[in-house]
Amino acid sequence: MPELPEVETIRNDLRKEILGKKIRRVDLRLKKIVKSSRKDFVLILEKNSFKEIERRGKLLIFGLSRKDKSRKNKYLIIHLRMTGQLIYRKGEEIVAGGHSEGNRDEVLPRLYDMPNKHTHIIFHFSDGSRLFFNDLRRFGIAKIVDEKELEEIVSRFGKEPLKKDFSLKVFKNIIRNRKGNIKAFLLNQGYIAGIGNIYADEILFEAGILPSREIGSFKKEEIKKLYQSIKKILKKAVKYRGTTFYSYTDTRGQRGNFTGFLKVYKREKKKCKKCKKSIIWKTKIAGRGTRYCGKCQK
Repeated sequence: MPELPEVETIRNDLRKEILGKKIRRVDLRLKKIVKSSRKDFVLILEKNSFKEIERRGKLLIFGLSRKDKSRKNKYLIIHLRMTGQLIYRKGEEIVAGGHSEGNRDEVLPRLYDMPNKHTHIIFHFSDGSRLFFNDLRRFGIAKIVDEKELEEIVSRFGKEPLKKDFSLKVFKNIIRNRKGNIKAFLLNQGYIAGIGNIYADEILFEAGILPSREIGSFKKEEIKKLYQSIKKILKKAVKYRGTTFYSYTDTRGQRGNFTGFLKVYKREKKKCKKCKKSIIWKTKIAGRGTRYCGKCQK
């Protein structure tokens, strides 16, 4: 699943391609992927255009230019979940983000073969370009909401870790009196939005904290170090356009470049890059595969 850095990369790149383009037609090929009125979904989108694309955690929010009959602003929200893709094509130009269904050499040829059996929504723009919403496992969602609904959805997310208002003081207030292990805390989107399994492991390694540690055992300096690690790892991952394995291709059909900076994720049984003595272990914490170094993390 794409996490904050990958979704932010998708957002930034799609903004350059589709903003202001009139949506000539919408083909809804799999109705269940739309979680609002299917009839209204098509009616509201057709002859409309996207005026902005925002992100909240792992959620993409497309602001629509034209209001509805009651003069309310409308938004298209998309969550790619595990295997969703957004693929924009204009002629030979392809912009793709999300789940890649294989390695880059296998994926790129298939991106030119659209639509396919996994294509569930097609947005046709007036200039002949198209945006495809693909989803292999059909867990992704698309929904039209108004401002009130959007506010309700957004309110369920915790703080955005890369925003200026995510200060050390704010982080201390979020983590204060929490119970359970720190890995589960970082994965909880109601506390901090956008951190998933990859970056939780990397953040905890950077902070020198075992993922199984109980939050109540932290010292003040450890909380500060954890806060700094969240900011550092996520900023660096955004800078390098995210992390790639078999499941993520950025919006130029290219691999994310953060892979070379990974210290623990997908490195189980390999020697630790920091201490160069211990090996990276893998266990299950908070229901997720979790990697750590028993020497560098306490």
